[in-house]
Amino acid sequence: MSESLSGKLLVASPSMKDWFHRAVILTVEHDEKGAFGLVLNRPSETAVAEVSGELGASLGAEGVIHVGGPVAPNAVTAVAEHADPEAATKLIVEDVGMVDLDAAEPDLGRVRLYAGYAGWGPGQLEDELEAEAWIVEPARPDDAFADGDHDLWAETLRRMGGQYELLAQMPADPSVN
Repeated sequence: MSESLSGKLLVASPSMKDWFHRAVILTVEHDEKGAFGLVLNRPSETAVAEVSGELGASLGAEGVIHVGGPVAPNAVTAVAEHADPEAATKLIVEDVGMVDLDAAEPDLGRVRLYAGYAGWGPGQLEDELEAEAWIVEPARPDDAFADGDHDLWAETLRRMGGQYELLAQMPADPSVN
């Protein structure tokens, strides 16, 4: 394994046509054992209050639950802005980190709940990177809370500039171009 991708975005290449088509993943953990991340741009239609009213209320989470990935779809994780970054279970980027759902954490800013996650075994993500399945970009704190009404995939590519700006203009279904 080369450099850890923890705290980076994985932007699906346009050639990905599977579940990850146009996905943007925030890499939470990446080491020799594998990788764990959350898909940022897959809001569900399920309101936080419908599924976990008490949990959502205790964390200050609003809106809908996001689909964090195809692995363990019933597992819930939370990402939040932490007034005290050292209180984060796992700090991801600046003051944004994972939340311990079993402990009351004071002073959380924005909170987002995810059902499921994206996961890779040892060397699997490296193989996908070598096959150019993912484009890597440093994450920004706001990425974890991107509004579901805009295209985070295209926005991330646009901010990368150069050849990626052209990719950002690609429609989700090229046959309608």
